[in-house]
Amino acid sequence: MEVILKHCIIRLFIFFFTFTDTFILTTLAEGVTPEEATELRDEVRGMFYHAFDGYMEHAFPLDELRPLSCEGEDTLGGYALTLIDSLDTLALLGNRERFAASVEWIGKHLRFDINKTVSLFETTIRILGGLLSAHLIASDYATGMRVPSYNGELLHLSEDLARRLLPAFDTPTGIPYGSVNLLHGVDENESKITSTAGGGTLTLEFGVLSRLTNDPVFEEVTKNAVRGIWARRSKLNLVGAHINVFTGEWTQKDAGIGTSIDSFYEYLLKAYLLFGDEEYLFIFQEAYGAAMNYLFNDPWYVEVNMNSAAIVWPLFNSLQAFWPGLQVLAGDIEPAMRTHTAFFSVWQRYGFTPEGFNLATSSVQHGQKSYPLRPELIESTYWLYKATRDPRYLDAGRDMLASLQYGARCTCGYCHISDVECHKQEDHMESFFLAETVKYLWLLFDLAAGPDNLIENGPYKYIFSTEGHLLPATPQISLVREHCSYYGAYCEGLEVRPESHASAIPSDRQDANDSRLYRIEGRPRFQSASTFLDSASVSGLIKGVCPGLTHAQRFGISYQALTNRIHVDKPDQREAAINQGHSLLVISSSFAEHKSSSDNNDGNGDSSEEI
Repeated sequence: MEVILKHCIIRLFIFFFTFTDTFILTTLAEGVTPEEATELRDEVRGMFYHAFDGYMEHAFPLDELRPLSCEGEDTLGGYALTLIDSLDTLALLGNRERFAASVEWIGKHLRFDINKTVSLFETTIRILGGLLSAHLIASDYATGMRVPSYNGELLHLSEDLARRLLPAFDTPTGIPYGSVNLLHGVDENESKITSTAGGGTLTLEFGVLSRLTNDPVFEEVTKNAVRGIWARRSKLNLVGAHINVFTGEWTQKDAGIGTSIDSFYEYLLKAYLLFGDEEYLFIFQEAYGAAMNYLFNDPWYVEVNMNSAAIVWPLFNSLQAFWPGLQVLAGDIEPAMRTHTAFFSVWQRYGFTPEGFNLATSSVQHGQKSYPLRPELIESTYWLYKATRDPRYLDAGRDMLASLQYGARCTCGYCHISDVECHKQEDHMESFFLAETVKYLWLLFDLAAGPDNLIENGPYKYIFSTEGHLLPATPQISLVREHCSYYGAYCEGLEVRPESHASAIPSDRQDANDSRLYRIEGRPRFQSASTFLDSASVSGLIKGVCPGLTHAQRFGISYQALTNRIHVDKPDQREAAINQGHSLLVISSSFAEHKSSSDNNDGNGDSSEEI
């Protein structure tokens, strides 16, 4: 113990001495100049390639890199996780050659017909999101990164993967299981407890897939999950951390903005911004208002009992650090700036943010001393600089870059910090370090240097997924309600009739599920507006001008009260009564015929062509 303590003290002394000696002159400066920003941006680019090359040389095609021992390990499903998670970062950095080679390798070698039980949440945000983002970049000339040989292979893989995940949604509440086997569906002994974030952070990836494949089932099941969670909120409009997906009972009633809940809030707002669906905005307004009323202890956030609002946990946990960035998207800048200052003070104190910092004792929470290269504070720093152009955020970015370079850089990549009090390194590098942490840091300095990237200068507005993947607001994705992709186009209407279907859910569970799908003549109709809201349908084949953008589809957000709401229990707004104990899987008559996966290829090979 004495030796460990001595080691910690020595490392901290060296860190702060080196940090102060190296950066004291620039810290006292008025701010980072454009020239310095260019140098810092290039340094971050070097960080990415140090870690990415280390993974490709020592770990690929395994999931993740062990950067101290320079080995690989399978951590999620055994399908080149870090490469998939890094695809749109390669594109963002403008590396056409390696992006194209990576896309081609994945298209040839990746398979999901494997006997693996995987996390629904992690597989969705890392694998599905990574594949969809790369597909949208590789298939579009307007991005400047189109791959000439690409023929939609990543989209086909995305659809195959998503269909293998669908059995997780076969629950009475519509809230999905936390895990699913890619070959056999949900195990009969699978836990019925899932987190709010795990069940409510799927809408962006599944929604984009629905729009790209013209199959609404993916969007419907994830929207059902959000409704299932929100329907069980407390009278204070707070949600708990964990819930039973069969009974709908909360098993952990602590409400907060961090662990187990965080991205539920994030995807409410982002689903509205990307899809223009006002139901998500309505839920976000109520959820955000409750969070600011009951969780916000200016400038910190606490965890409270969801029913009584009594404080149960005066803790800052590192996942809360995404919140100021979300507030920027919502237009609530002032509290975002105050909270960022508080959160960053923890980073300054230790050189990193620990997983937990106790606000009552002003010390690292016992058992939560690690920093696993999380991106959330850097993400919020980027968004606040983008909104304010305040140089303090460049200074903060420079400090965080210095911490990572000195404290986390190791032989073949960047290491987890197992103890922020002594900067002890751990032999693991999460894929999100390349998908998010480096990406947001690079974007921050690129913005200051004079932006030259796909996000700032590209053809579309982009929404970042919770894994940092780029989802563009293209007409096909964001204007689906108009049934057309440009002003003055033809608008197609649909005739819908019920039909039996082949479901991704095992046949022996069909009776209990009692669900029906529909064949749709023409393109499927996406009910972008919810049953809570008035929405005009388009019928027949209309020649002429399509409806213009509504305020809900503009890239922004308004806090004005919505009017003319239709009450949810209006009988004509429901397709059919759902018997108690039956699944809430089907809630709309707009389902397309459910096609079973047609690929029966062999499992992943170990082929590791050079990329």
